[in-house]
Amino acid sequence: MLDLEEARTLLAEHGQEHVLRNYGILSDSEKESLLRQIEALDFELIESVKCHEKQKTGKVEPIQFVDIDNIRENKVDYKRSGMEVLDDGRFACVLLAGGMGTRLGLDKPKGELNYGITETHYLFQKLVENLIQVRNEAKGASIPLFIMTSEKNDQETRKFFQENDFFGYPSEDVFFFIQEMAAAVDYNGKLLMEEPGRLATSPNGNGGWFSSLVRAGYLEELHSRNTEWINIFSVDNPLQKMADPVFIGATIANGADSGSKVVRKAYPEEKMGVMCLEDGRSSVIEYYELSDEMRNATDDNGTLLYGFGVILNYIFKLDKLEELLSKKLPCHIVEKKIQYVDDKNQLISPEEPNGYKFETLAVDVIRLMDYCVPFEVERQREFAPIKNLHGKDSLDSARELLELNGEKL
Repeated sequence: MLDLEEARTLLAEHGQEHVLRNYGILSDSEKESLLRQIEALDFELIESVKCHEKQKTGKVEPIQFVDIDNIRENKVDYKRSGMEVLDDGRFACVLLAGGMGTRLGLDKPKGELNYGITETHYLFQKLVENLIQVRNEAKGASIPLFIMTSEKNDQETRKFFQENDFFGYPSEDVFFFIQEMAAAVDYNGKLLMEEPGRLATSPNGNGGWFSSLVRAGYLEELHSRNTEWINIFSVDNPLQKMADPVFIGATIANGADSGSKVVRKAYPEEKMGVMCLEDGRSSVIEYYELSDEMRNATDDNGTLLYGFGVILNYIFKLDKLEELLSKKLPCHIVEKKIQYVDDKNQLISPEEPNGYKFETLAVDVIRLMDYCVPFEVERQREFAPIKNLHGKDSLDSARELLELNGEKL
């Protein structure tokens, strides 16, 4: 760990001396924590805000999909192949659960949201139950579940699972790890402080899930279990199916090292990242990167050429992910409202964006794969994201879809 003089020198080299302005009033533990934060800073990344440019999109073309008709025709073969992987215990899952439920009026991890009306149904509970169904079908084979938390919700998430007896999932197959954090800066590139002795930080985006898992020491665990495939999925979609044998089999049948579940966009302007080819490689293009012409382009059957949106449910081959560890994912510099303490240590909660956060995205992992299979699922059966209390992609809309799928709320 850096000592105080080394930290002063390092900060001075980058014009960030203000970080130590309160050092003299900190407790010993707070001093140690701050010095560790300083040591972990990526100054090359921090200083990139001074010259950052929007990542340029390459040549974009439509991509071939494994659509619902193909899946119906080949379902038996796909499922047989996928079940072999599951039966042999060569599969693992990663739940991306670092978020808080603030936008839903919940000052707890988002996974603790109770979406029931008269009965109790937690998001965490529903996702585990979905996985248990597959596990039971796979002759009870072990499917380890790794849960990525954040510094803000890790302890509460662990406690919640323990208090609820892991919702019936074998505790020896559940592993928690904390997502890596990234410092936040103001518009001048100056590091912000969230407390007198603590830098303002936030999770570094869902693209860092694998490096965070490896840093937590779980790569050896995966190898000891002969894991070949890993499924990552988000916490806010209670309808999604993970460890889906048909999805696994379709990805294998297409000779791919990754697969992405997708749904047909409801309308051309829907705000979803879409699967496509970019410079000949599988990619995800954000809705705002599509021109009006591309957004509305259709084939001879009237199907949108760029009309399959990703739902953050991907599978990857483990050996390919390991190859990518030495490669640096592109970092997205995002304007945000960042709470901080000023030079008088007064807490400021801005109403407008006041700085930048640094994030990596899971979609950028797709670009580094040799080929990613877009696998279509029925929207009303597998896509009920809960991002807001009301309106589109909300608690209200998710409840409607859950009831449509036979769940009593």
